[in-house]
Amino acid sequence: VAISFFFQITSPPGCGKTQFCIMMSVLATLPVSMGGLDGAVIYIDTESAFSAERLIEIAANRFPTYFDSDEKLFCMTRSIHLYRELTCCSVLKRIMSLEEEIISKKVKLIIIDSVASVVRKEFDTKLQGNLAERSNFLTRGASVLKYLSEEFSIPVILTNQITTSLSSGPSIQADLVSPADDLSLSEGSSVSGKRDSGGVTAALGNTWSHSVNTRLILQYHDLPTRQLLVAKSPVAPFSAFFYTIEKSGLVLQ
Repeated sequence: VAISFFFQITSPPGCGKTQFCIMMSVLATLPVSMGGLDGAVIYIDTESAFSAERLIEIAANRFPTYFDSDEKLFCMTRSIHLYRELTCCSVLKRIMSLEEEIISKKVKLIIIDSVASVVRKEFDTKLQGNLAERSNFLTRGASVLKYLSEEFSIPVILTNQITTSLSSGPSIQADLVSPADDLSLSEGSSVSGKRDSGGVTAALGNTWSHSVNTRLILQYHDLPTRQLLVAKSPVAPFSAFFYTIEKSGLVLQ
């Protein structure tokens, strides 16, 4: 993961977004000599999806030689600071308080899994008053995260949800949709894998679309294989990789 990058990871449920985030948390704590960032992680969990058991399982199976004792595993877990924030207000408050924590805890990675979850729960897209409030929340959040990433040269990873877009009408929760993140890249297939007149797009809208500089899309292939698409990157061309989800996390084929 490159420093000063703002990553967005989008996929249908079950493709491994949270698994990816947990795996990246482990990698960030590793020494630089092993490809890590040798630092702490801020992990903001809005869906109570983080699993400490899965964290330890990935670490022990991916790097068995390095994590060869309970002491090393415990040291790794202490470097990952988990916050469960279940409302937009608490997420924004946490984001805006991170600067001091980044310095004091030597944080090298920030993960939010996911902002779209709390936005969708709290804001009814049909109410005009909510539109301005939601837009303000997204703008402030994106601005602070981008500042932290650039100021401290640390990557930020954000997971995003998907929204179905119908050609015969507006998208479901259309004002949360990011046109730049069309997930129908693989020949217009829908989430179910069937071709139809619609497509699948990433939620959160243009605020996040313009803030992130790297977009990854995870999608189903022939189970148990899934596909990772590099949809946008300043350092890599559009590309696709196949992977499976194992005890050691996401494993490229």
